[in-house]
Amino acid sequence: MNHRVADLNRPVSPLLHDYKPSAAKKPARARTLQWFAFGLGIPLVGVALVIGLGTNDPQPPPVTEPVMMAADAEPAPAELVEIEPASDAGFAPAALPAPLYERLTLKVGRGDTMEKLFRKNELDIGELMAIAQLDEAKQQFRRIKPGDVFEVEHDEGSIVSLYSELDLTSALKITKDENGFSAAVVERPIEIRKRFAYGVIESSLFESAAQAGLSDKTIMNVAGIFAWDVDFVLDIRSGDNYYVQWEEIWQDGEFVTDGEIVVAEFNNNGRQHRAVRFVDEDGRTDYFTPTGESVRKAFLRSPVDFRVSSSFNPNRLHPVLKTRRPHRGVDYAAPHGTPIKASGDGKVIFRGVKGGYGNTVILQHGGNITTLYAHMSRFASKARVGTRVRQGQTIGYVGKTGLVSGVHLHYEYRVNGVHRNPRTVPLPEAAPIADKYRDRFLAEAGPILEELERFKQTRLASITFSAQ
Repeated sequence: MNHRVADLNRPVSPLLHDYKPSAAKKPARARTLQWFAFGLGIPLVGVALVIGLGTNDPQPPPVTEPVMMAADAEPAPAELVEIEPASDAGFAPAALPAPLYERLTLKVGRGDTMEKLFRKNELDIGELMAIAQLDEAKQQFRRIKPGDVFEVEHDEGSIVSLYSELDLTSALKITKDENGFSAAVVERPIEIRKRFAYGVIESSLFESAAQAGLSDKTIMNVAGIFAWDVDFVLDIRSGDNYYVQWEEIWQDGEFVTDGEIVVAEFNNNGRQHRAVRFVDEDGRTDYFTPTGESVRKAFLRSPVDFRVSSSFNPNRLHPVLKTRRPHRGVDYAAPHGTPIKASGDGKVIFRGVKGGYGNTVILQHGGNITTLYAHMSRFASKARVGTRVRQGQTIGYVGKTGLVSGVHLHYEYRVNGVHRNPRTVPLPEAAPIADKYRDRFLAEAGPILEELERFKQTRLASITFSAQ
């Protein structure tokens, strides 16, 4: 019998959980000591009675504690008390019982299948076939990839249980009972914590953000949010500053990974850019200005985040041919193999070798706009002629194929077939937040921006106090 416990398609959200462990039974040793103490107490009580009978001093009446016997009696509120651990000098704890079953970890490598892993570890192949008939298991076994891990309990090769984490919030759990195997997708509780950071740029965003405590992942997310307004290679100025609030994902009291950015502010050369996260009813995340305008443009300024090695120039001297030839695009000096991103949503209309361009991809966008990406080392597998790609999707990798003198990406932007400078051409705006979401967005953005302002004021007050 199969049971699905969690919906894998729901958006990740903070989960609140009350942990109520059941009362543990006293171990046998404790019960033995209690009976021993009770037996020892009988003669002591007898001695006390004899002494008491032999004296004329009146004895105070015994003090009794009230005992709550009713089943619905309210227990006293629990208190957390820190207790010093008792000394274990002269005490040898009993050895822990050996586990009932053998445990092993199956880690998927390149070219592995579940059958290969089972045979390699001498596990029952017949039971694997039975497990693979379960709907949840069948789906996951088909999608295994290098790096996936399966925790297995077995009894001389016979499977008792199998467990594999699917993502941050769910796991596949397979168990065996007298009726056979059953599978369930179970929830993995997580905790979302929020953090703020502030930084001032002296040389680069990455150096500054790392000093401020941001991970590489969060730094890339900041750059991605503001990529349409700020060229983080050419536009950065010393003294630019930023504020970021992002989520951290914790599980079982341990940090797992950074989550999404909640709000960000980037002050570049006297201009303030702000972005607030919004998640729609389908779980899609996007970022908008405080008034609901999209921070995205229809196109990225740059398909790679690296410096410009050759600008748009109608009168450039060709580095190989040594003749005057117009340079109708922009070259980016990126390392070999760097992923190349589609600058906008579009359709692949060309993929292949194109003369001196070498390995080339051309995308068709709306509004009679095409973009060209040349000198690739190789193509992305999903970027085939006729397929549609999303902005930011990898379509190929930087190389030096064609008529070139070194590794780089050549990028062109054309409107109605006419070359335009990709770095200066006005880019079409992305659509603002949908009307049906506007009120909810404004209601959610207000408290988020207020929290950002409080953080800024607190930081300013701290600086002022330190200076006094």
